[in-house]
Amino acid sequence: MANRSRHERPAEPILHVDLDAFYASVEVLKDPSLAGKPVVVGSAASRGVIMSASYLARARGLHSAMPSVRARRLCPDAVFVPPDFESYRAYSNRFREVLLDVTPLVEPLSLDEAFLDVSGATLLFGSPVEMAALIRRRVTDELGLTASVGVARNKLVAKLASTRAKPDGLLVVPEADTLRFLHPLPVAALWGVGEKTAETLGRLGIRTVGELARTPEVILDRAFGEGQASTLLHLAGGTDDRTVVPFEAPKSVSHEETYPVDLDQPDEILRQLLALSQRVGERLRADGYRARTVTVKLRLPSFTTLTRSRTLKGATDLGGAIYHVARELFLGLPEGRRRFRLLGVAATGLVPSGAEQPAMVRTGRWNDAERALDRVHRRFGRDSAVPATLLRTDRDPAPDRRRVGAGPRKEPATDGHTPPWRPFL
Repeated sequence: MANRSRHERPAEPILHVDLDAFYASVEVLKDPSLAGKPVVVGSAASRGVIMSASYLARARGLHSAMPSVRARRLCPDAVFVPPDFESYRAYSNRFREVLLDVTPLVEPLSLDEAFLDVSGATLLFGSPVEMAALIRRRVTDELGLTASVGVARNKLVAKLASTRAKPDGLLVVPEADTLRFLHPLPVAALWGVGEKTAETLGRLGIRTVGELARTPEVILDRAFGEGQASTLLHLAGGTDDRTVVPFEAPKSVSHEETYPVDLDQPDEILRQLLALSQRVGERLRADGYRARTVTVKLRLPSFTTLTRSRTLKGATDLGGAIYHVARELFLGLPEGRRRFRLLGVAATGLVPSGAEQPAMVRTGRWNDAERALDRVHRRFGRDSAVPATLLRTDRDPAPDRRRVGAGPRKEPATDGHTPPWRPFL
């Protein structure tokens, strides 16, 4: 009888695994002297924001997306550390390997969290709860990190359970107890209920998931429309039919920077767009994709954001080609002196890197040059070799994350395939 039950689909087959304070925890592993201190990943500059905070920092009121100025007021002894995404990706890959050892049905949500459907792995590893405990143990033993896990009948409830289990916990929501778990939660805990939706529900006197579930649909129809009203009631009833999707190709690769001093010189803006384009190209090559569309993002001091996009004739993974388009998009803005607090470059319309062989032949020498740079960066660090245009000086309007770039320099014309920098020496 016991053997037969191990072949049956478990009532709670979905796991949501979430690494605790991932960025900050990795920084502590890299530098053990940070242990026991309120660690913050992000920039301490006046315009910086917190990307991740250790639980010691959170106990002092700090949290993700908080302005650094406010964080320093709340916690003067907070230790600010710049983000190191190469290290985060390395730990994330090891984390993913642990999950894939349990089941191939792993749906990554970000570097530090994923859904698993373990219904087909019970014969090998036991119940979902046993698999959750195994994953947590391996994450601690092999990565030196902690993970919180929610186990439930669907993705909605599993993710809410892992949130309640934090930090370093395991919470199982039996199928029969789904509504008992959900209904006391605030409505803002539900996916799709943002600040505005929560405010509207609050005006209707609806503050908990249980109150939402007991609200007649006709009332919600008037407030949100028929489609959203139906979705809200399904969520409040614990209904979520989404399956775990093992792999989805990325939709975009992007990089952006917020600067401590607004940029208003066109030459300097172009230099920063070049640096961002190089980062995007390097990421594309590392992930094995090429992009058909380039988008630039420019944010004014008023927080108004301008975006411009262009689709290429052929996909590319070259930083020089991406910059060529980004440059033209910027120069195509209506004339007028503007200041920008943030710049960003994004590549979308991704295709596998082998899908554009003719373009690779046409741009082969610069493709080889940029791939050679990738190898240098992996071995000696990102600052070991850069385009001459991006050599640092003390005059740089450095982004919050790091200092890059030199003084204003006239940009040479490019054809989209000749990189806009001097030859490497």
